[in-house]
Amino acid sequence: MAVTENQTPWHLRGNWAPVQDEIVETELLVEGAIPPQLEGVYIRTGPNPKSGSSPHWFMGDGMVHGVRLSQGNAAWYRNRFVQTPNITDDVSSQTVDVSDLSRGSANTHVVAHSGKILCLEEGHWPWEIDSNLNTVGYENFSGNLKTSMTAHPKICPETGELLAFSYFSFEQPFLTYHRINSDGQLIQSEGIEIPNMVMMHDFNVTRNYVVFMDLPLVLNLSLLETGVPFGFDPSAGARLGVMPRNGTNADVRWFEIDPCYVFHPVNAYDIDEKIVIHVSRQPEAFGSSSDDYAEVGRLWRWTIDLSSGTVTEEQIDDRPGDFGRVADKVIGLDAQYGYLMAMAGEGNSEEPVYGSALWKYDLHTGECWEHHLGDTVRGGEPVFAPDPNSAGEDEGWVIAIVHDEGKNSSKLIIIDAQDFVADPVAVVHLPRRVPYGAHGSWVPDSAVI
Repeated sequence: MAVTENQTPWHLRGNWAPVQDEIVETELLVEGAIPPQLEGVYIRTGPNPKSGSSPHWFMGDGMVHGVRLSQGNAAWYRNRFVQTPNITDDVSSQTVDVSDLSRGSANTHVVAHSGKILCLEEGHWPWEIDSNLNTVGYENFSGNLKTSMTAHPKICPETGELLAFSYFSFEQPFLTYHRINSDGQLIQSEGIEIPNMVMMHDFNVTRNYVVFMDLPLVLNLSLLETGVPFGFDPSAGARLGVMPRNGTNADVRWFEIDPCYVFHPVNAYDIDEKIVIHVSRQPEAFGSSSDDYAEVGRLWRWTIDLSSGTVTEEQIDDRPGDFGRVADKVIGLDAQYGYLMAMAGEGNSEEPVYGSALWKYDLHTGECWEHHLGDTVRGGEPVFAPDPNSAGEDEGWVIAIVHDEGKNSSKLIIIDAQDFVADPVAVVHLPRRVPYGAHGSWVPDSAVI
């Protein structure tokens, strides 16, 4: 019997469906004026199973999409599979080999550090690509990385350190913290004891601390056939673990919070004896029913008082949003502005519907500015690209790949961050449908060797 459209999993249909061909296009239609200060490439990755099928969106092979901007022009668009063994050895994406740390998918995030561009997921080693999206090879920091590495490391703007962790361990201590210096050398790996193996998708970094989120999305092998063997169990409790950035397990202080889940924080910073964290907080994830996406995040603030040992939890806004970012130069510092992508709202079990707006928040006041994308347009992660000739935190542009469901076409938009509600200063029409993806970065030419 043929599989109908409705029987096809959501992550394999519509604009979630993978594309199989790799192209290069240099004749790109541009509306508006691309700021000439933008010299580099915007790169975004996402799950894109080469076989055409995978049991869960998280499991697809990594495909990077890139748009090169130079001298006020869109020089090219190209897309490439990251050439992991899952691609080169022609191994099915139906299962993930967790024992071979080179056999990753590189499908979740892209960061540039120490002259290298790294594509990441959370169960294996990163994979390096060059600025033309060609695969260089896996990165295990000269053999010193003995675990997987998170898809969401943080780069300190003051020290240049890459701070990371791994949760993908089936035995104690379940969590490992990693610190990589500005030269790309892994200088510290510390086991951190937590009671359960939990899906710790992201974490928080400040000038002086890292903050782990031990939230109750707990390993449950009975869910293995779903593709992601984690289930929400509020009885496991929820805690924030504060550790000095060069600390050890013995230095971690744990602070209880209400059970919840956070895929992505926006930013964190410390001041005096307090740590302030902005997160997209949702009541649960992969929860009490099959409705994996029935809950979405909203902007909350956690304030950890190190003196009193208490945490204040407060909701900042009621609008559903996630994929929060700040300017790279204020990561871990008291950033004033955060950028989030709207989510369509809860109650939708079919798919994690990306919304039709991007938001700029004043994290100090809670004020929010909306950039409406269009009624039929769904968003992508808002990435800040600074003006290299200016010093202000929001002097630059917000870049995103978005998709028009009505026209079945994709485009890269460039928004003036200081005039956020206005139309984009430039729209680059892409030569092909770009499937909804995960995360990426603006990689200026100055960041790559």
